Amino acid sequence: MGDLHQAFVRALSLLHLDGFVTPNRGRGRPAHDRACVARAFLAKAVFNIPHTRALLDRLAHDPTLRRLCGWERAAEVPDESVFSRAFSEFADAEFAQRVHAALIQRTQSERLVGHILRDGSAIEAREKAAPKPAQAKEPRPRRLHRKAGTAKRVEQMTRIERQASGTMTLAEMMAELPRACNVGCKPNSKGVREYWTGYKLHMDVADGQIPISCVLTSASLNDNQVAIPLAVLTAQRVTSCYDLMDAGYDSEAIRRHSRGLGHVPIIPYQKHGTVEQELAPHEKARYRERTTAERVYSRLKDEFGGRWVRVRGWAKVMTHLMFGILAL
Repeated sequence: MGDLHQAFVRALSLLHLDGFVTPNRGRGRPAHDRACVARAFLAKAVFNIPHTRALLDRLAHDPTLRRLCGWERAAEVPDESVFSRAFSEFADAEFAQRVHAALIQRTQSERLVGHILRDGSAIEAREKAAPKPAQAKEPRPRRLHRKAGTAKRVEQMTRIERQASGTMTLAEMMAELPRACNVGCKPNSKGVREYWTGYKLHMDVADGQIPISCVLTSASLNDNQVAIPLAVLTAQRVTSCYDLMDAGYDSEAIRRHSRGLGHVPIIPYQKHGTVEQELAPHEKARYRERTTAERVYSRLKDEFGGRWVRVRGWAKVMTHLMFGILAL
């Protein structure tokens, strides 16, 4: 076996994919073994194969990989349409997400994580941006005023304020996040705005480049809108000490929520006018660890198929990325 074959075997022994595959029982012709197909999709991420047709070519000419996936002869490998149907089933059942959650529970739940590194990255997709909903031309509703010192009503709160209020469950927070494909904009390291059509992947990464939680949203969504749902999801999976985020997450509501979970938030302050507030020296030293999240995104895109998104729709794009995260 080559180096990639050995990496594939290590991934299979760690993930226990077969235990999450639902067997197809019913009348008619027996279906192809979905466990073998799941292993093949994991191999596609490990070997950084761009599309399913190239995966089938590799399985036809690589007997070692084919046998590791579960097929003895090349004639036993199903055709491309079977792979497509199986991938749709995995996407609908959130197969890769369940495997990842079980992996984190099995390997990281008893570990004390020093830093949780939170960031978002652009995911380009090969699909058209969803049209913006047409706004009906109605008279502007009367602005609701409130007395000083009284709490805001729900309709007066921003999304972050509703998330931090403690009245929303994690499922309600996730359901409120947009998932449609659209156009996103984000400044690069040089401050130049870059546009893309697709989605945005948000991740919480632990020390050691281990992705703990992943959320896929529309490309246009601001990173700070996902900070609190991600923090709640991560807190359910691991115990951590510090939350590290860039200046795009500068919000007192996010800081208060992080402290409420028992964490220490380290978020640089944005410059407002001539007032510039800096982090303390010890916070600056810890903040340097945040580059780990950027390395995870770089490896996901360069080594595990993150740049080869050939499927359409939120569920399939998320499943494709999650196979890459499992491989990583």
